[in-house]
Amino acid sequence: MQALTDFLYWLDDLLWGTPMTVIVVGTGILLTLRFGFRYQRKIIFNFKNTFAKMFDKGEGEGTITGFQAACTALANTVGTGNISGVATAIVSGGPGALIWMWVSAFFGMSTKACEIIIGQRYREHYKESMNEYVCDRSFVMKNAFGWNKGAILLAVFCFIFGPWTCCVQTEAVTSSMSEAFGIPSIVSVVVIGVTCLVTIWGGLKRISAVMSKAVPIMAVLYTLMGLGVLILNWRSIPAVLALIVKSAFSPTAAVGGFAGATVRDAIQYGVARGMYSNDAGTGYGIIAHASAKTDHPVRQSLWGWGEVFLDTMIICSITAFTIIITGSYYTSDATSGALTTIAFTSAYGKIGGQLTAIAIAVFAWTTIIGMYYTCEKSVNYAFGDTETNRRMMPIYMLYYMTPCVIFYNIQADILWAFTDILSAAYVIITLFFIYSKHKEIFRLFDDFWKRYLPAKERGEEPPYVTFDCRVDNSNHL
Repeated sequence: MQALTDFLYWLDDLLWGTPMTVIVVGTGILLTLRFGFRYQRKIIFNFKNTFAKMFDKGEGEGTITGFQAACTALANTVGTGNISGVATAIVSGGPGALIWMWVSAFFGMSTKACEIIIGQRYREHYKESMNEYVCDRSFVMKNAFGWNKGAILLAVFCFIFGPWTCCVQTEAVTSSMSEAFGIPSIVSVVVIGVTCLVTIWGGLKRISAVMSKAVPIMAVLYTLMGLGVLILNWRSIPAVLALIVKSAFSPTAAVGGFAGATVRDAIQYGVARGMYSNDAGTGYGIIAHASAKTDHPVRQSLWGWGEVFLDTMIICSITAFTIIITGSYYTSDATSGALTTIAFTSAYGKIGGQLTAIAIAVFAWTTIIGMYYTCEKSVNYAFGDTETNRRMMPIYMLYYMTPCVIFYNIQADILWAFTDILSAAYVIITLFFIYSKHKEIFRLFDDFWKRYLPAKERGEEPPYVTFDCRVDNSNHL
């Protein structure tokens, strides 16, 4: 077991070393420059076309509304990565890791937008087995590159190993609920397992309906709880900001139970945990947004801004400030969700820890459900739009929940290392897609801003720009 642990740590460090960090952030910078900072600077326009339209049914072809698709994606992004992932980033990389989470998020908005465009562009409409628009990395491999055999191998890899990344979710729940309420881990796991299974059994429409309610409510409540900590400790905010900035660009000295961190640690853990949290570059945006009903792929891509901003700039920052302002990262030996629970307990007393444990449980619950949807798309690709695909769903649901329920008590650092390794593999594949199909991405981007949107603003009704790679697209853009 120790040999396996050492290997995972070594591979994690290798994959998320300087080259990966430079490639990920560098890709975001290049895309942001090419897009003219549209996803970062047109905040009012982005807001009007995302959160302000959350109750609209949407225009164009698709299975669910753009907001429901975004909430399904946010179920992946707004989860324990915002709580447990940030905690491990601070413990391993120091307070300065938050700066690098911000940097990766700022430029990651453009990367996330590209994923959404790719998902809309290379999706298929499965009419026979599920009546749903679907896409994932395997669909892109086949429809964009014609690599059928490679796509099958990738699909099998994703639906076999994907569920194992959810072990970090149940670990966070069990550790925080035990810390706050003294609830036995087995009880927490059983409740999570049963309720998640009941939800995913209802398919995409039930998943999206539940996520569109649970995710916004928990995000708002958690943010308010964190803002309360800042208000109670407002005098400490300038010193905390100074520490964060200083630690991002110079080594952080050891203090209390904190072993100290180098600048490389701050960058590595900030970028890695930030990316795990907001999913920019991992390819999950391809999957979640492919089913969205929209009149143009680039309009749906505006959620790339919305998801990353809400996830990292707000929720991750709330967690980081709470941990740093209370000093919990050096006064406690805890990591993962337990550390965040201790931080809120320090701020609010026992009730703070209990509320945090509940937030972690709900975030983990939504993430497990959202992650199921992404893994299911690999199953859909492997079996095609057939009766076999439909029959495989209940079997796969049971397999998917198995690692979450059984392997929840593995050491948190090991689980995060394994998750980082899988995330790195997904990132490499996704960045390959973006670089290979950049001309198509930019063509659609320019079409939206230079032709489609101006026509709409003039009161015209240009044809919807939608795609279904299972039919002839000669009448489409």
